[in-house]
Formats: sequence, C-alpha cells, structure tokens
Amino acid sequence: MASVLGFEGISIGRLASEAGMSKSGLFGHFGSKEALQHAILDFTIDDFKTRVITPALREPTGKARLTMLFSNWLDWLGRESFAGGCPLMVACVELDDRPGALRDYLVTQQVAWLDRIRRTVQKAVAEGVFRDGLDTRQFAFEFQGIGLGYNFARRLLNDSNARNRAQLAFTRLIQSVKR
Repeated sequence: MASVLGFEGISIGRLASEAGMSKSGLFGHFGSKEALQHAILDFTIDDFKTRVITPALREPTGKARLTMLFSNWLDWLGRESFAGGCPLMVACVELDDRPGALRDYLVTQQVAWLDRIRRTVQKAVAEGVFRDGLDTRQFAFEFQGIGLGYNFARRLLNDSNARNRAQLAFTRLIQSVKR
C-alpha cells in the first residue's frame, strides 16, 4: 500500500479494511497514524537490509561486495510485489521536504546506506583493487545515482533495457576507479 498510496495515503482505517480487521483493533496496536507509518518504513528497511545488504556482506572482497550490493539492490527495486514502485523511493520523494520524526528516521537510514557503500569501497581500496585516494563519497553518490536512474527508467519510462543500462553504468563506474 505504501508504494501505491504513499505514506500519507496510508491510514489506519484503510489498512484495517484491507486486513479485514477492526479500525479500533488496529489503532490499539499502533496508536497513531505516525506510528503506523514508522512501522511500515521500519519493516521496509529491515526487508532491504535482509535482501540487499546481508547477503552482500558474505562476499570476501570489497569489489565482490559492491557487485553483490548493486545486483541485490536492482533485484529489490524490481520486485513485482512493489505495485507502485520502491516504497523507500516513494518515502524519499514524499518526505524530502516534510520535517518530522519519520523524515529524520529515513534520512538516518539513507545516510547509513550510503556509508555502507562508502565503507565497501574503502575495503576495495585497502585491498589494492581500487586506486588510492579514491573519493568514496563521490563513488557512493554515483552508485546511488545509477540505482535511482534504473528505477526511473524501469518504472516511469517502462524501459525494458533499464537493467542492462544500469549494469553498464555500474561496470563503467567500477572501471573508472580501478588501480
């Protein structure tokens, strides 16, 4: 529902109706619309970590981890269960200029994602695969940009070649930082 309606479009009443529960029963569980939104965002972030980050951390080298992070992320973005697209991207667009606890939580999680990418790049630098002095923050920015571009091309433009384009961009990014 979050991917289709956005976080503001989700209400306890609507969710109760979809789940076949009473509104008061669901309200008793969450207590407020904001708590419901936070729970949905938290669930989505946990799913992202489980499907994207955790499997990549099993890779022994920085470059292999980056490759797995990227592939897993594209898989996660392309999930058909996200009827309206990636719920995290929906949240980023919806909350980018709306101050509050939900936005603050999302920012913290997105900064952690970029830091995960950056630290993985640092590992590849330390292993001698990527060049010394590499701007790891810039790499993370470009990595993120490729994923955002993939989502845009796939979802909005319905580009059947979006995954191949994203993979080519990632390959070029990796080639540009090799030692």
